[in-house]
Amino acid sequence: MITVCGAGTLGANLLENLARSGVTPLRVIDCDRVEPRNLANQPYTTLQLKQPKCTALAELLFYAAGTQLETVEKRLTAENARKFLHGSSLVVDCFDNSGSRAAVQNACRTLGLPCLHVGLSRDRYGEVVWDERYVVPADTDGLPACLEISRNLALMVVCAATEAVTAFQGSQARRSFSLTLGDLAVTEL
Repeated sequence: MITVCGAGTLGANLLENLARSGVTPLRVIDCDRVEPRNLANQPYTTLQLKQPKCTALAELLFYAAGTQLETVEKRLTAENARKFLHGSSLVVDCFDNSGSRAAVQNACRTLGLPCLHVGLSRDRYGEVVWDERYVVPADTDGLPACLEISRNLALMVVCAATEAVTAFQGSQARRSFSLTLGDLAVTEL
């Protein structure tokens, strides 16, 4: 079971890529609802506005690829992370805040689960990094990063994350990537 934490710009697009690639079983953890601002970078439709993101994504993946997505419509916290992540063969952290990222990291380390962190920054940079090399960043003030990130960068990061997940599934290889949109650089770390 691959568990993706977060059904926003990175998590929802990553789950769509994995489902369309035939990767199963999949689980998503998210507590948010689809909002109009999500439609620019996330695969949801106007018909799904106000639905829980987990429900909307499960519907989308079923109709697009016949994938049954297991959903956890809860906020992941330090207190419940081990419970929600237990039984995963791989955890992919796509959250957009440091508190949730730290909860995922701590739970994965406690449970001995492989964990891949996928993130974006406001300065046109993205990364796909395995937990052994990952440092949880500090939260930044202001609007959530997803409001200022281009769809192009988000989809490039999602493609790199898809490569990292499928390489891990195929051979347990742990590929990490750094992506910079400004110079269109993708570098394996």
